[in-house]
Amino acid sequence: MHPIATERIFYIANSHEFEDMALQQFNFQYRNNSVYQGFCNYLDKSPAQVQKLRDIPFLPIEFFKSHNVVSTAQKPQAIFESSGTTQSATSKHFVPDLSLYEQSFLKGFSSFYGHVEDYCILALLPAYLERKGSSLVYMVNDLVERSQHPDSGFYLYDLASLQQKLMALEQNGTKTLLIGVSFALLDLAEQFPMKLKNTIIMETGGMKGRRKELIREELHGVLTNAFGVPAIHSEYGMTELLSQAYSKGNGIFETPPWMKIITRDTEDPLSLQAEGKTGGINIIDLANLYSCSFIATQDLGKTYPDGSFEVLGRFDSSDIRGCNLMVL
Repeated sequence: MHPIATERIFYIANSHEFEDMALQQFNFQYRNNSVYQGFCNYLDKSPAQVQKLRDIPFLPIEFFKSHNVVSTAQKPQAIFESSGTTQSATSKHFVPDLSLYEQSFLKGFSSFYGHVEDYCILALLPAYLERKGSSLVYMVNDLVERSQHPDSGFYLYDLASLQQKLMALEQNGTKTLLIGVSFALLDLAEQFPMKLKNTIIMETGGMKGRRKELIREELHGVLTNAFGVPAIHSEYGMTELLSQAYSKGNGIFETPPWMKIITRDTEDPLSLQAEGKTGGINIIDLANLYSCSFIATQDLGKTYPDGSFEVLGRFDSSDIRGCNLMVL
């Protein structure tokens, strides 16, 4: 067994506890993850050189495409895989303990939205349902089941049925969450505009090559007009993470206590960027105990003093895939 008590991850109370846990995980992953250890050694960043949070190296997310990024010899209970074209390699996230993922998304969801049992959850995730190994589908399916609402469920392309269901739920005053991939929500908005008062609309990003990429303001503008809602919520997650950040509007995301966003200089990836300035998004996800908790993504964004952040786009050289963002 490893020395880190997994239940402690989800009960972090302050920044001091977060830093302490992050340094523990760095030491554990340096010792047990050969890919991460090799990367750290290349940067001359052994545990002796890493004494505080800002010293920890962030592994480029591309390693999940070319290597098995694991910190345990345990067999995986699940292998989550990113969407990708036939030309591009996909990321694989080996998850030996699904209970860590389940604790992360349940505690994360409830901290932002309350009990899942209070909602009818409708999922419009066609691109994700049409392939295997989607961590998003695993999460939403679990939320659908836990909601225990008889009308909760998934929709593929039957938008007329979804519209009828939404209107029926509205008439009953049912608290509803519609979570969807961007292109499918746009299809619904164009074909079946309707006024929704009791429904939260949450986009998970991604056109999946089905439609022209839109900047966030444009996408959210179309959806708010079509559905009469004050704001569009967003989920920010990816195959390589076991935690999610959420936005309740205006593209400003917040993280659960065991997740933190730090930006890096776009010209010098080993230097961290100041708050309020655009940089590459680095993520600390302490739920990633058995893979790597310190990831340098291909997303661009800004962080703010209260810990919130904004996603602004992607590095040009990066392929577009299932992260929540609109390419600028």
